Amino acid sequence: MDDLSWKDGYQFVNPRVNAAGDHVWPFDLSFPLEVQFWSYDRPSEIRMNRHDYFELILLESGEVMFQVQDRLLDLKPGDLLVMGSTFFHRLVYTGTPSKAPRIMFLPELICPAGGAGPDAEYLMPFMVQNASFPHVVPADAGLSGEISRLMRRIDGELGAGSSCSRLCARTYLKMILALLVKHYAPYQGSKPAFERRQRDLDRLRPVFDFIDRHCSDPMGVEDAASIIYMSKRNFTRFFKKVTGQTLMDYLQALRIERARHLLASTDKTIAEIALEVGFCNQSYFGTVFHRLAQMSAHEYRRQLSVSTEPALVHKAGGDQARIKIQSSHLPIRAFKQSL
Repeated sequence: MDDLSWKDGYQFVNPRVNAAGDHVWPFDLSFPLEVQFWSYDRPSEIRMNRHDYFELILLESGEVMFQVQDRLLDLKPGDLLVMGSTFFHRLVYTGTPSKAPRIMFLPELICPAGGAGPDAEYLMPFMVQNASFPHVVPADAGLSGEISRLMRRIDGELGAGSSCSRLCARTYLKMILALLVKHYAPYQGSKPAFERRQRDLDRLRPVFDFIDRHCSDPMGVEDAASIIYMSKRNFTRFFKKVTGQTLMDYLQALRIERARHLLASTDKTIAEIALEVGFCNQSYFGTVFHRLAQMSAHEYRRQLSVSTEPALVHKAGGDQARIKIQSSHLPIRAFKQSL
């Protein structure tokens, strides 16, 4: 374990989460599979996010919690988290440093035919996930040792980069997926649940686009609801069902992440940044920033001079371009409660 390159997991999540809450990973699209070795050893709020790839997280040490929508799942060493592409989720730091290798892959690597064909069954544990799906494979299921070994084999083959090594990496991934298919065989899920979740996400896309353009403007539930022709009450329920958050919590997390980027990449004052990301009250900005970042904006900026975070923020250039604050002429009704 000690010879592996463990990376600070926090630094690879928030900077790559866009306004739609999508965690965008820069796969090599000719072979969209990666193994990462992430560590978590400090308090910091990770944004709720989802992603188009499928993910396996094996907790090797420590103890963490994962929030999946409104469910909290305890993970202990040897537990495996199985995460598909339609549920919003995040890691919640519990105060115990932890290490967790993860596999990330796009489903077309296994089944190019759009979820059909002879290899589609390998993806069953991801395609049948619904609100009650048991995302955690416990350590006492006896799979963690073999999956850990296969993860490291995949990592070694990906480093080689040849067509033969890619064949081996895909085979090792299929071996992991076969173990999961067998584990979840008694589970009575259904693919329509996955398809319904995907339709719900697609319905919210215009709202996410609107938020991306108007994140720094006053915005209320009525503004967002009107975009997809829903009542305020129905939209509130629908948004929480799909994202696991209220619209206001979602907006605050996005605004604070943009504030972090500005703190790292500009010399603007904190008051200027607060106003630019959508807080008309600097004191309230400070309260929300401290709650989500677990430190004040002043402390955050001071730490940048001795950390690698600025390089990582700039490294995410494509993602930052997507969340750049833009101007627009779309009308917005005044929001009664300042954020």
